[in-house]
Amino acid sequence: MPLQFNQVKLFSGTGSRGLSLKIAESYGKPLGEVTIHKFSDGEFQPSFDESIRGCDVFLIQSTYQPSDNLMELLLMVDAAKRASAHYITAVVPYYGLARQDRKDKPRVAIGAKLVANLLKSAGIHRIMTMDLHAAQIQGFFDIPVDHLDGSVIFVPYIKSLKLPNLTIASPDMGGSYRARTFAKFFNAEVIICDKRRKRANEIESMSIIGDVTGQDVVLIDDICDTAGTLSKAAALIMENGAASVRAVCTHAVLSGKAIETIENSVLAELIVTDTIPLKMESPKIRQLSTASLFARAIANVNEHGSISDLFKVQEY
Repeated sequence: MPLQFNQVKLFSGTGSRGLSLKIAESYGKPLGEVTIHKFSDGEFQPSFDESIRGCDVFLIQSTYQPSDNLMELLLMVDAAKRASAHYITAVVPYYGLARQDRKDKPRVAIGAKLVANLLKSAGIHRIMTMDLHAAQIQGFFDIPVDHLDGSVIFVPYIKSLKLPNLTIASPDMGGSYRARTFAKFFNAEVIICDKRRKRANEIESMSIIGDVTGQDVVLIDDICDTAGTLSKAAALIMENGAASVRAVCTHAVLSGKAIETIENSVLAELIVTDTIPLKMESPKIRQLSTASLFARAIANVNEHGSISDLFKVQEY
Protein backbone atom coordinates (compact mmCIF):
# COMPACT_ATOMS: atom_id res chain seq x y z
CA MET A 1 0.00 0.00 0.00
CA PRO A 2 1.55 3.37 -1.01
CA LEU A 3 2.37 5.96 1.64
CA GLN A 4 -0.31 8.58 2.20
CA PHE A 5 0.91 12.17 2.43
CA ASN A 6 -1.11 14.82 4.22
CA GLN A 7 -1.62 18.22 2.65
CA VAL A 8 1.29 20.55 3.39
CA LYS A 9 0.69 24.16 4.40
CA LEU A 10 3.46 26.69 4.98
CA PHE A 11 3.03 29.74 7.19
CA SER A 12 5.39 32.53 8.14
CA GLY A 13 5.90 34.66 11.21
CA THR A 14 6.59 38.35 10.70
CA GLY A 15 10.30 37.95 11.53
CA SER A 16 11.04 35.62 8.61
CA ARG A 17 8.61 36.78 5.95
CA GLY A 18 11.24 37.34 3.25
CA LEU A 19 12.89 33.94 3.69
CA SER A 20 9.50 32.22 3.98
CA LEU A 21 8.39 33.61 0.62
CA LYS A 22 11.56 32.22 -0.99
CA ILE A 23 11.09 28.84 0.71
CA ALA A 24 7.49 28.67 -0.50
CA GLU A 25 8.53 29.59 -4.05
CA SER A 26 11.25 26.93 -4.03
CA TYR A 27 8.81 24.38 -2.59
CA GLY A 28 6.25 25.25 -5.26
CA LYS A 29 3.43 26.21 -2.93
CA PRO A 30 2.19 29.66 -1.82
CA LEU A 31 2.43 30.72 1.80
CA GLY A 32 -0.74 30.23 3.78
CA GLU A 33 -2.59 33.23 5.11
CA VAL A 34 -2.11 34.18 8.75
CA THR A 35 -3.04 37.46 10.43
CA ILE A 36 -1.22 38.91 13.42
CA HIS A 37 -3.76 40.96 15.36
CA LYS A 38 -2.02 43.70 17.36
CA PHE A 39 -3.36 45.57 20.37
CA SER A 40 -2.42 49.08 21.44
CA ASP A 41 -0.39 47.83 24.42
CA GLY A 42 1.86 45.71 22.18
CA GLU A 43 0.07 42.40 22.74
CA PHE A 44 -0.57 40.37 19.61
CA GLN A 45 -2.56 37.30 18.58
CA PRO A 46 -1.94 35.21 15.44
CA SER A 47 -4.89 33.60 13.64
CA PHE A 48 -4.93 31.35 10.57
CA ASP A 49 -7.15 32.64 7.79
CA GLU A 50 -7.75 29.21 6.25
CA SER A 51 -8.54 25.70 7.47
CA ILE A 52 -5.55 23.60 8.55
CA ARG A 53 -7.53 20.68 9.95
CA GLY A 54 -5.67 17.43 9.25
CA CYS A 55 -2.78 19.24 7.50
CA ASP A 56 0.96 18.97 7.98
CA VAL A 57 1.76 22.54 9.02
CA PHE A 58 5.21 24.11 8.78
CA LEU A 59 5.60 27.35 10.75
CA ILE A 60 8.64 29.36 9.62
CA GLN A 61 10.13 31.82 12.08
CA SER A 62 13.66 32.63 13.24
CA THR A 63 13.77 33.55 16.91
CA TYR A 64 16.27 36.42 16.85
CA GLN A 65 15.67 39.47 18.99
CA PRO A 66 13.29 40.95 19.97
CA SER A 67 11.71 38.12 21.95
CA ASP A 68 8.41 38.89 20.21
CA ASN A 69 9.63 36.59 17.41
CA LEU A 70 9.76 33.64 19.79
CA MET A 71 6.42 34.53 21.41
CA GLU A 72 4.79 34.88 18.01
CA LEU A 73 6.01 31.42 17.01
CA LEU A 74 4.71 29.90 20.25
CA LEU A 75 1.29 31.47 19.73
CA MET A 76 1.19 30.24 16.12
CA VAL A 77 1.98 26.71 17.32
CA ASP A 78 -0.80 26.89 19.92
CA ALA A 79 -3.27 28.21 17.35
CA ALA A 80 -2.34 25.41 14.92
CA LYS A 81 -2.78 22.76 17.61
CA ARG A 82 -6.21 24.15 18.56
CA ALA A 83 -7.18 24.25 14.87
CA SER A 84 -6.62 20.46 14.64
CA ALA A 85 -3.47 20.47 12.51
CA HIS A 86 -2.30 16.88 12.00
CA TYR A 87 1.45 17.51 12.41
CA ILE A 88 3.20 20.75 13.39
CA THR A 89 6.81 21.43 12.45
CA ALA A 90 8.56 24.56 13.70
CA VAL A 91 11.02 25.68 11.04
CA VAL A 92 13.46 27.85 13.00
CA PRO A 93 16.34 28.83 10.68
CA TYR A 94 18.05 30.72 13.52
CA TYR A 95 17.47 29.25 16.98
CA GLY A 96 17.76 32.16 19.39
CA LEU A 97 19.26 31.86 22.90
CA ALA A 98 21.40 28.95 21.64
CA ARG A 99 24.49 30.49 23.22
CA GLN A 100 22.89 29.82 26.61
CA ASP A 101 23.40 26.07 26.28
CA ARG A 102 25.00 25.27 29.66
CA LYS A 103 25.76 26.67 33.11
CA ASP A 104 29.15 28.31 32.55
CA LYS A 105 28.90 30.12 35.88
CA PRO A 106 26.69 29.85 38.97
CA ARG A 107 23.05 30.97 39.05
CA VAL A 108 22.43 31.42 35.33
CA ALA A 109 19.62 30.18 33.10
CA ILE A 110 20.04 27.63 30.31
CA GLY A 111 18.01 29.54 27.75
CA ALA A 112 18.39 27.04 24.91
CA LYS A 113 16.78 24.31 27.01
CA LEU A 114 14.00 26.64 28.16
CA VAL A 115 13.13 27.47 24.54
CA ALA A 116 13.06 23.74 23.73
CA ASN A 117 10.64 23.16 26.61
CA LEU A 118 8.43 26.05 25.52
CA LEU A 119 8.19 24.84 21.92
CA LYS A 120 7.43 21.26 22.96
CA SER A 121 4.83 22.41 25.50
CA ALA A 122 3.21 24.66 22.89
CA GLY A 123 2.58 21.59 20.75
CA ILE A 124 5.23 21.08 18.04
CA HIS A 125 5.87 17.55 16.82
CA ARG A 126 9.18 18.35 15.12
CA ILE A 127 11.72 21.14 14.81
CA MET A 128 13.87 22.03 11.81
CA THR A 129 16.81 24.39 12.25
CA MET A 130 20.28 25.17 10.92
CA ASP A 131 23.78 25.34 12.43
CA LEU A 132 22.95 25.35 16.12
CA HIS A 133 25.57 27.09 18.25
CA ALA A 134 26.17 23.71 19.92
CA ALA A 135 25.04 20.55 18.12
CA GLN A 136 24.17 18.89 21.43
CA ILE A 137 21.20 21.27 21.81
CA GLN A 138 19.39 18.64 19.73
CA GLY A 139 19.41 16.56 22.91
CA PHE A 140 17.27 19.18 24.66
CA PHE A 141 14.32 17.95 22.58
CA ASP A 142 12.41 14.68 23.01
CA ILE A 143 11.00 15.01 19.49
CA PRO A 144 12.67 14.72 16.05
CA VAL A 145 15.19 17.47 15.24
CA ASP A 146 16.27 18.15 11.66
CA HIS A 147 19.60 19.95 12.04
CA LEU A 148 20.55 21.28 8.61
CA ASP A 149 24.20 21.93 7.80
CA GLY A 150 25.11 25.30 6.29
CA SER A 151 28.31 23.89 4.79
CA VAL A 152 26.32 22.60 1.80
CA ILE A 153 25.67 26.26 0.94
CA PHE A 154 29.05 27.74 1.85
CA VAL A 155 31.45 25.11 0.49
CA PRO A 156 30.41 25.50 -3.17
CA TYR A 157 30.76 29.29 -2.88
CA ILE A 158 34.23 29.03 -1.33
CA LYS A 159 35.22 26.62 -4.10
CA SER A 160 34.00 29.13 -6.68
CA LEU A 161 36.49 31.70 -5.31
CA LYS A 162 39.39 29.44 -6.42
CA LEU A 163 41.64 30.68 -3.62
CA PRO A 164 45.21 29.50 -4.40
CA ASN A 165 46.40 28.81 -0.84
CA LEU A 166 43.28 28.09 1.17
CA THR A 167 43.50 27.68 4.93
CA ILE A 168 40.48 27.29 7.19
CA ALA A 169 40.46 29.08 10.55
CA SER A 170 38.37 29.05 13.70
CA PRO A 171 38.00 32.38 15.55
CA ASP A 172 38.04 30.53 18.90
CA MET A 173 38.73 27.12 20.43
CA GLY A 174 35.05 26.27 20.64
CA GLY A 175 34.63 26.44 16.85
CA SER A 176 37.55 24.15 16.02
CA TYR A 177 35.32 21.16 15.23
CA ARG A 178 33.24 23.26 12.82
CA ALA A 179 36.42 24.51 11.11
CA ARG A 180 37.84 20.99 10.77
CA THR A 181 34.58 19.82 9.21
CA PHE A 182 34.88 22.55 6.56
CA ALA A 183 38.58 21.84 6.02
CA LYS A 184 37.84 18.23 5.02
CA PHE A 185 36.01 19.46 1.90
CA PHE A 186 39.18 21.19 0.70
CA ASN A 187 41.90 19.01 2.24
CA ALA A 188 43.07 22.25 3.85
CA GLU A 189 45.01 23.02 7.00
CA VAL A 190 43.25 24.44 10.07
CA ILE A 191 44.49 27.25 12.29
CA ILE A 192 42.85 28.42 15.51
CA CYS A 193 42.61 31.85 17.10
CA ASP A 194 42.78 31.42 20.86
CA LYS A 195 40.88 34.22 22.57
CA ARG A 196 40.28 35.22 26.17
CA ARG A 197 37.25 37.29 27.14
CA LYS A 198 36.90 39.85 29.91
CA ARG A 199 33.11 39.52 29.63
CA ALA A 200 30.46 38.86 26.97
CA ASN A 201 31.21 40.67 23.69
CA GLU A 202 34.56 41.97 25.01
CA ILE A 203 37.89 40.29 24.16
CA GLU A 204 40.91 40.60 26.43
CA SER A 205 43.57 38.95 24.24
CA MET A 206 43.95 36.72 21.17
CA SER A 207 46.75 34.61 19.67
CA ILE A 208 47.09 32.33 16.62
CA ILE A 209 47.82 28.61 16.73
CA GLY A 210 49.30 27.70 13.34
CA ASP A 211 51.08 29.36 10.40
CA VAL A 212 49.15 31.66 8.03
CA THR A 213 52.06 33.11 6.04
CA GLY A 214 51.00 33.60 2.41
CA GLN A 215 47.67 31.83 2.99
CA ASP A 216 44.17 32.79 1.88
CA VAL A 217 42.36 32.33 5.16
CA VAL A 218 38.64 31.68 5.60
CA LEU A 219 37.32 32.08 9.15
CA ILE A 220 34.38 29.80 9.98
CA ASP A 221 31.78 30.65 12.63
CA ASP A 222 28.08 30.08 13.25
CA ILE A 223 27.06 33.52 14.57
CA CYS A 224 28.32 37.03 13.84
CA ASP A 225 26.99 39.28 16.60
CA THR A 226 29.08 42.41 17.23
CA ALA A 227 31.77 41.27 14.72
CA GLY A 228 34.42 42.07 17.33
CA THR A 229 35.91 38.58 17.39
CA LEU A 230 35.99 38.27 13.60
CA SER A 231 37.54 41.69 13.04
CA LYS A 232 40.24 41.09 15.68
CA ALA A 233 40.97 37.61 14.36
CA ALA A 234 41.19 38.91 10.79
CA ALA A 235 43.57 41.72 11.81
CA LEU A 236 45.79 39.28 13.70
CA ILE A 237 45.84 36.86 10.76
CA MET A 238 46.87 39.60 8.32
CA GLU A 239 49.53 40.85 10.76
CA ASN A 240 50.98 37.35 10.73
CA GLY A 241 51.49 37.40 6.96
CA ALA A 242 48.30 36.06 5.39
CA ALA A 243 47.59 36.97 1.76
CA SER A 244 43.86 37.51 2.40
CA VAL A 245 41.19 36.81 4.98
CA ARG A 246 37.42 36.46 4.73
CA ALA A 247 34.77 35.03 7.05
CA VAL A 248 31.83 32.66 6.81
CA CYS A 249 29.03 32.97 9.39
CA THR A 250 25.65 31.27 9.10
CA HIS A 251 23.61 33.66 11.23
CA ALA A 252 24.05 37.40 10.66
CA VAL A 253 22.91 38.78 14.02
CA LEU A 254 25.00 41.93 13.39
CA SER A 255 24.00 43.90 16.48
CA GLY A 256 25.07 47.44 17.37
CA LYS A 257 27.83 48.77 15.10
CA ALA A 258 28.68 45.34 13.67
CA ILE A 259 28.29 46.32 10.02
CA GLU A 260 30.49 49.39 10.54
CA THR A 261 33.05 47.18 12.28
CA ILE A 262 33.06 44.78 9.32
CA GLU A 263 33.43 47.59 6.78
CA ASN A 264 36.38 49.03 8.72
CA SER A 265 38.06 45.64 9.14
CA VAL A 266 40.64 43.90 6.94
CA LEU A 267 38.09 41.26 5.95
CA ALA A 268 37.77 40.89 2.18
CA GLU A 269 34.15 39.84 2.69
CA LEU A 270 31.74 38.35 5.20
CA ILE A 271 29.64 35.51 3.76
CA VAL A 272 26.32 34.91 5.56
CA THR A 273 22.93 33.31 4.96
CA ASP A 274 19.43 34.72 5.10
CA THR A 275 18.35 32.92 8.31
CA ILE A 276 18.18 36.45 9.75
CA PRO A 277 17.29 39.38 7.47
CA LEU A 278 20.09 41.90 6.99
CA LYS A 279 19.50 45.24 8.66
CA MET A 280 21.24 47.03 5.78
CA GLU A 281 23.28 46.26 2.69
CA SER A 282 27.08 46.40 2.75
CA PRO A 283 29.62 45.93 -0.08
CA LYS A 284 31.58 43.61 2.24
CA ILE A 285 28.65 41.32 3.08
CA ARG A 286 27.62 38.53 0.69
CA GLN A 287 24.31 36.82 1.54
CA LEU A 288 23.56 33.29 0.32
CA SER A 289 20.04 31.89 0.41
CA THR A 290 18.95 28.89 2.50
CA ALA A 291 15.52 28.74 0.86
CA SER A 292 16.17 25.81 -1.48
CA LEU A 293 17.71 23.73 1.31
CA PHE A 294 14.79 24.31 3.67
CA ALA A 295 12.27 23.66 0.88
CA ARG A 296 13.91 20.31 0.08
CA ALA A 297 14.02 19.43 3.79
CA ILE A 298 10.31 20.21 4.16
CA ALA A 299 9.53 18.03 1.13
CA ASN A 300 11.61 15.16 2.52
CA VAL A 301 9.91 15.37 5.92
CA ASN A 302 6.46 15.28 4.34
CA GLU A 303 7.39 12.42 1.97
CA HIS A 304 9.28 10.48 4.67
CA GLY A 305 12.54 10.90 2.78
CA SER A 306 16.09 11.16 4.09
CA ILE A 307 17.34 14.43 5.54
CA SER A 308 20.99 13.30 5.50
CA ASP A 309 20.84 13.22 1.68
CA LEU A 310 20.65 17.02 1.83
CA PHE A 311 24.13 17.20 3.38
CA LYS A 312 25.81 16.29 0.10
CA VAL A 313 27.62 19.32 -1.28
CA GLN A 314 26.56 20.41 -4.77
CA GLU A 315 28.44 22.70 -7.12
CA TYR A 316 27.72 26.40 -6.61
